[in-house]
Amino acid sequence: MSEAMRINRALNKMSKLYRAAKARKLAALGLHPGQDVLLWILAQEPEGMTVSELAENLGIEPPTVTRSLTRLEGGGWFRREPVAMDRRQVRIVVTEAGHALVPRIERAWEELAEQAMGEVTAGEREVAISALERANDRLRRIAGEAALAEE
Repeated sequence: MSEAMRINRALNKMSKLYRAAKARKLAALGLHPGQDVLLWILAQEPEGMTVSELAENLGIEPPTVTRSLTRLEGGGWFRREPVAMDRRQVRIVVTEAGHALVPRIERAWEELAEQAMGEVTAGEREVAISALERANDRLRRIAGEAALAEE
């Protein structure tokens, strides 16, 4: 098998397996993949965020954020507050219950990272992280170039 095939296969398999393992961990918290990041980002803003601000921060479209929030609503992890200057908008603010969930989300992320890396040395871990970060940077540029080409 060629190196290119091995890399593609490994990245595709890792992506699927990581998402499945993350889904299993998050299910124990009552969350689905993506909802963890949304809540975590919201929790970083004490005054909350509008749907547009949240969408921009996540790099996704506002309707996608709205759908995610609708799915999350039953958990009581956030509340909607009207924006004083613009009644058409609402500010999404994390509740006490949401803030209490954040450390559990972070713990799930830490456990998953440890389980995924296994028993590798600190040096091997640093090499793997650096390689993944550089690959992400390159893919971000490629994806950005593709988005520009579509316009």
